[in-house]
Amino acid sequence: MTENVQRFFDFLTKEKRIKIQQQFNSVLVWAALVGFISGLVGTGFWAAVHQAMQARAQINQLLAAIPILNWLIPILASAVMVQLAFIVMRRYAPEVSGSGIPQIGGNLGHLMPLRWERVLPIKFVTGVLSLGGGMLLGLEGPTIQIGGSIGQMVSQWGEEAKKHRKTLVAAGAGAGLTTAFNAPLAGILFVVEEMRPHFDYSISSYRAVMIASTVAAITTRLLRGQESALQITVFDTPPLDSLWIFVLLGISLGAIAYLFNWLLIKTLDWFKSLGRFPTRWVGLGVGAFIGYLGWFHSPLIGGGERLIIWGFNQQQPTTVLLVVFLLRFGLTILCYGSGAPGGIFAPMLAIATLFSLIVARTAYAWFPLEIPEPAVLTVAGMGALVAATVRAPLTAIILTIEMTANYSLILPLLVTCLAAAFTADGLGGKPIYRVLLKRLLKENQQEEILAAIEESNRERSPKK
Repeated sequence: MTENVQRFFDFLTKEKRIKIQQQFNSVLVWAALVGFISGLVGTGFWAAVHQAMQARAQINQLLAAIPILNWLIPILASAVMVQLAFIVMRRYAPEVSGSGIPQIGGNLGHLMPLRWERVLPIKFVTGVLSLGGGMLLGLEGPTIQIGGSIGQMVSQWGEEAKKHRKTLVAAGAGAGLTTAFNAPLAGILFVVEEMRPHFDYSISSYRAVMIASTVAAITTRLLRGQESALQITVFDTPPLDSLWIFVLLGISLGAIAYLFNWLLIKTLDWFKSLGRFPTRWVGLGVGAFIGYLGWFHSPLIGGGERLIIWGFNQQQPTTVLLVVFLLRFGLTILCYGSGAPGGIFAPMLAIATLFSLIVARTAYAWFPLEIPEPAVLTVAGMGALVAATVRAPLTAIILTIEMTANYSLILPLLVTCLAAAFTADGLGGKPIYRVLLKRLLKENQQEEILAAIEESNRERSPKK
């Protein structure tokens, strides 16, 4: 057999042999390993968060009959968990604050270090405490930063891997998003859209990201099952003459996204301006407030998945939906603005769902023939807020489709998400993660590097 193989290679021309060697790239093997580990760790993180939330819910049920403890214990539990998350974060790894996505982008641009030895365990622990405590934050922020850290870790396991450090970090970030939402295509597109200023555009890099997300999805589904993240109705394609309603929905969500980004930055600045003593107890105060709201009405807290299901399954009056929408809007900004570890994708999906439900009822009341199934507007609007806030419409579209299994709604989703993104851009809004990265660089007194980035982006942009 060895002789046959030798004859085969002897037969090949030198050019063909070089081509075969180029196609086989060890970075793909390392990327698969990154995807596998990210899938394992990300699924473990998901399980730990859900276990913490279930434990809190069981304790609340056990104490429901005791007048004082039935509200005191939920408040104390959330306050202690969130405060502990802040203490651990500030002491051991301050860079795990927030979603961690700007930090990954900054590392890919050689602007910020990625201390994976600290970030990986601390993000896991503080994320479980923060999300398990009921904060209105998403799984995807921690899993993306965890995945990027795993990519950094794997890149140090060999000389060949070190050459592809940036690719492996980006692949880990995509695998992290994949694990959070069981959405591999969204994980791939997230790297392409969100990390594009720092991503190495080469065939091997694309393949590495695709392989990492695919392996992460397989690992996640082996452990969690193949069901979509949100079990809701699968709708039929709406008529074409109703698309103008989706455009209006997108414009409305684009304006909301602009307001959301503006308020989020103002809230971050406000928390930053607090004195040293109040800052130490931010977690305790915010956690106690979230714990009280969770005791009062559980769908108000958490990442948002339960709220989306609640909105679809409960025929609540429109005024109730409006109140819950406004509360979730403000609470999401409060929780993320405090600096607690966690993402904003999932909370934004929940906010957009509530608003779209309100619009759907109004549209059906006025145009019942054009919108035979009003809830279809809700699926279309679900990703529009993400598209306008993050300015990654393709990621938002595919994420919504993969999470809900509504593959036939791709055209309404395109119309709604693009209208939202164009509206936010027209109002002067900027992609939230880039704004957050610039803010981090300013805090670290890296204005010169920031100016160089902006100049480089201007040079790359097409001339008008």
